[in-house]
Amino acid sequence: MPLSLYNTLAKKKEEFSPLASGKVNMYTCGVTVYDDCHIGHARSLYIFDVIRRYLGYKKYKVNFVRNITDIDDKIINRANELNVKWDELVAKYIDSYNKDLDSLGVRKGILDKDKEEPRATKNIPEMIKHIQGLIDKGYAYVTKSGVYFNVRKFKDYGKLSGQTIDQMLTGVRKEADETKNDPLDFALWKISKPGEPKWQSPWGEGRPGWHIECSVMSRKFLKADTLDIHAGGLDLVFPHHENEVAQSEALTGKPFAKYWIHHGLLTINGQKMSKSLGNFITIKDFAKDKDMDLLKLFFLSVHYSQPIDFTAEKIEECKKQEKSLSDFFEKVDLVTKPKALPKFSGKDKDKIDAICDKFEQSMDNDFNMPQALGHLFELRDLAFGFTGSAYKYARKRMEIFFNIFGLRIKPQLKLPSEVIKQQAEREKSKKEGNYKRADEIRSGWTREFGLRSNDTSFGVTITRI
Repeated sequence: MPLSLYNTLAKKKEEFSPLASGKVNMYTCGVTVYDDCHIGHARSLYIFDVIRRYLGYKKYKVNFVRNITDIDDKIINRANELNVKWDELVAKYIDSYNKDLDSLGVRKGILDKDKEEPRATKNIPEMIKHIQGLIDKGYAYVTKSGVYFNVRKFKDYGKLSGQTIDQMLTGVRKEADETKNDPLDFALWKISKPGEPKWQSPWGEGRPGWHIECSVMSRKFLKADTLDIHAGGLDLVFPHHENEVAQSEALTGKPFAKYWIHHGLLTINGQKMSKSLGNFITIKDFAKDKDMDLLKLFFLSVHYSQPIDFTAEKIEECKKQEKSLSDFFEKVDLVTKPKALPKFSGKDKDKIDAICDKFEQSMDNDFNMPQALGHLFELRDLAFGFTGSAYKYARKRMEIFFNIFGLRIKPQLKLPSEVIKQQAEREKSKKEGNYKRADEIRSGWTREFGLRSNDTSFGVTITRI
C-alpha cells in the first residue's frame, strides 16, 4: 500500500507524494532555549525523528531541518530573572539541549554540511529581507513599536487551523499600549526596549518576532519555497503555523507546505505539566534512573497525533515490554555440531516476511507506530522458538525495525567461560547416557548464572532468565 498521512491542511488522510520524486524536504519547529527540555519536548523530538528514519527506510532522500529559537520574550525574561546575560543563558541551554538529543539518540535537525541547527539570531539579515518584501507588497506595516503583518490582507488566513476571523477574535483583546491596526495582526519585527538584545534594521533597533524565523530558515536551508512536510505540536497550529503560512505565501505566492503533520500533547497523570504542580519532568530527570528506551516505548504506545498521559504505571508496563524484547536479542545458540544446523526453510521465512510486511503496512498508514510495535512483538513471539538461520534472519529484520524506532539493541548475551566449558562435558555425559549429570550441569547454569537453557536438534539454546 502507498504511504499515507493525515494532513492538517486538508483535514484528511492523503497519499504521500513529495514534490520531487525520491526526495523529501521536511521542517519541524524546535525548542526555545531558556530551560532544560522536558518529556513533552522529547515526544516531539523523538516522533519526528522516527518519521524521518522511516522515510529513509522507504528510500527517500530526506533533507531535514529543525530550528532553535534563541531570542524570544521567554529568554529575555528568564535571563533577567536569573540576572545573567541572555546569550550566556542561550549557550547554556543549547548545550543542555544537545546532550538531551544524545540521550534520546535523536539526530540533529541539520543538513549534512551544517554543524549546528539553524538559530534565529544567525539568520536575521534574511529575516529583514523577508519582512521588507512583505512591506513592499502591502502585507505589512511599520509602527513605532515594530513591524506587523496585516492579517486581513491575506485572504486565506485561517485555512490551516480551520478558523474564521471572528472565531480567532474570540478571547483576543487589544492592549492599550499596542499600536497595531488589528488585534490579530502579529509582529514581524519588535523594537527593543532599553536593555534588551537588539539588531539594526530599516525600522529601528530591535529583534525578530517569533513566527518569522521558521518561514525564513526553512526556505533558506531547504532551498525551497514549498516544503514537502512541515511538522510540530498540535499547540502550534494556531497562531504559530497559521502565521507562518500567511507570511510565507504572501511573499512567494506559492503554497508554504504540501503536508502538515502535528503530534498530540503530553500530560502527567491527567494534568498539564507545570513546575507549580510539581509534575515537571525533564529529559535529564527521566534519564537519571531509567533507560531511555522506556520513554520511547511509552511514546510508541499511542498514535503520534493523539494526546498521551504519562504515569508511573505505564512506564512499569514499558519495562515488561523492554524485558520481553531483550530476551529475544539476548538469545544465544550454543552450537556444538555446526554441520547439524537445519536449513532455513522457506515456510519459516515466509512467516517472518509476512509479519514484517504488516509492520510496513502499519507505518504506511499515517505512521501507526503502536500497531507497528505490536507486530514487532508478534515477530518476537514467532521467532523466539526458532534456531539457526531462521532465528538469525528474524533477528536481522527486527534490528532494522528497531533502528527505525531508535531503540538500542541489547547486546547478545555473553556466556561465562564456565558455561562454554561445561557444555562439552554435558554433551559427553548425554552421549554416555549419563542424563542425570547432564541435567545437573544445566540446572547449575540457572542457579549460578541466571540462564535458561533448552535443548534443540543441533545443540542448546540459552537465554537470560
